[in-house]
Amino acid sequence: MADVKIVLRQKPNKEGKLPLALRITKDRKSSFVHLGYSLDPSEWDDVEKRVKKSHPNSVRLNNLIRKKLFEATDHTLELETQKTHVSSRAVKQRIKPSAGSTFFAQADLYLQRLKEAGKYNQYTADKPRVKHFKEFIKHDLPFQEVTVAVLERFKGYVRSTLNLSERSAVNHIVMMRSVFSFAIKEGVVDEKYYPFGKGKMKIKFPDSAKVGLSAEELKKLESVSLEGQPNHVRNLWLFSYYFAGMRVSDVLRLKWSDFQNERLHYEMGKNNKGGSLKVPDKAAAILEQYKAFKRNQDDLVFPELKDVNQDDKFVTERTIAFKTSAIDKCLKNHVAPVAKIDKKLTMHLARHTFAQEAGDKIPLKTLQRLYRHSSIVTTMGYQSNFTTQEADDALDTVLKGRNL
Repeated sequence: MADVKIVLRQKPNKEGKLPLALRITKDRKSSFVHLGYSLDPSEWDDVEKRVKKSHPNSVRLNNLIRKKLFEATDHTLELETQKTHVSSRAVKQRIKPSAGSTFFAQADLYLQRLKEAGKYNQYTADKPRVKHFKEFIKHDLPFQEVTVAVLERFKGYVRSTLNLSERSAVNHIVMMRSVFSFAIKEGVVDEKYYPFGKGKMKIKFPDSAKVGLSAEELKKLESVSLEGQPNHVRNLWLFSYYFAGMRVSDVLRLKWSDFQNERLHYEMGKNNKGGSLKVPDKAAAILEQYKAFKRNQDDLVFPELKDVNQDDKFVTERTIAFKTSAIDKCLKNHVAPVAKIDKKLTMHLARHTFAQEAGDKIPLKTLQRLYRHSSIVTTMGYQSNFTTQEADDALDTVLKGRNL
């Protein structure tokens, strides 16, 4: 068990007094929680670990010490009952969280950590969701008051008052879950207050229609005559499609050094899954259009991120988001009309188009490798949107039998 004691820190403050603190020691590592009071060394009984009676507020300070010792010991027992290993830092976080133990204090810290980690997309998505919960609840509150009932009311508020979609409402609840998980990991809140899971609030995303380009539309996109920026964004779309619907963020990060022995070797940014794919002839033809701009093997193939410091992950993700928006706008306004495609043409549609073409023809294990999914369950769920043959055959069987 962690050892908890009251001590005087040895570094004096500006007045020459020593800070009064809790020292938490576990596995020979110590953490300190300052109590906000300082004493002259002559006012402290180091044997009895108490303030001497000569101090004018000795009774109050000794009561405070007993209270803090009891709370710290109680938190230590609680943590060590729940987990096999507890560090001194975890006990300190439970006693005195670095950003406060209320929901919004931890939500702000959660957003800050996202920004520090360079997770621009998640940061910009969750920041307004936190703001919406603040506007809904109108005051800060401890985690134990964020109940299933509160979450259900908040979800209803997002749908009715904010007039957002069901999927957006679910994403707001996902944000709440993320903040809870973050605070639990930080050791700020007890897992027993977690309001999600079996017998509590379940998160279920609504089904959404996923449709790609038809074979005829794909041929139109490949053959239509384009120049300048429209031709470039068409190349990006097709390049994504030729590599199993590669995400646009990965397409824009590709370097010439990723192409060796007529294969593409790359690590997917979303989950760091690595692997290689053969370079299809049509993709090779697109690469030929950009070789004249190649400076060296470490140069990026496509120009969108060439002037971006990719060591700064937040700026890189932000730039990718802005560039993707511009690419999608060009696809919609300057490519789709010329190619006579009525569907909303976006970079993400390349992924849907590949999945639609794969349909029932490609084994799920193979598709899992192509999509770089960590779990085949993810592949099954995604591909189910495009696997229609069995249902179509069943429908035909029933209707044909009816016509007999």
